[in-house]
Amino acid sequence: MTVAGRRRRPGCGERGSATVLALGLCLALGLLTVAGCALLTAVVASHRARAAADLSALAAAQRWLDGAPADLACAEARRVAGVNGATVRACAPVADSVTVIVVVPAGRLGPALARARAGPAPETAG
Repeated sequence: MTVAGRRRRPGCGERGSATVLALGLCLALGLLTVAGCALLTAVVASHRARAAADLSALAAAQRWLDGAPADLACAEARRVAGVNGATVRACAPVADSVTVIVVVPAGRLGPALARARAGPAPETAG
């Protein structure tokens, strides 16, 4: 094998290929890290939304069952949600329970929504 009259040594044409391979692996690792961080952000926001919804529904149900009007029960839900980094999207006291839907921002992936209902335990047939 000659190139312009010279002989090539075996393996000589692959010089620098390890550098290209290492750069490719670093790029893949970087992309996986970014994707993992985005997923982790979504999971944390979802957990925060669920916790805020549960606590807000419990607080609102307590006020509702103590005889407070619906607007005061929902105001308590908004207060508790705000303390937990969430915003109440909907609050519906009905009969003896309260349903609350909260939103927690989750960065570029959009908001995390959670719904919770609180009230007395249902009667069990015995």
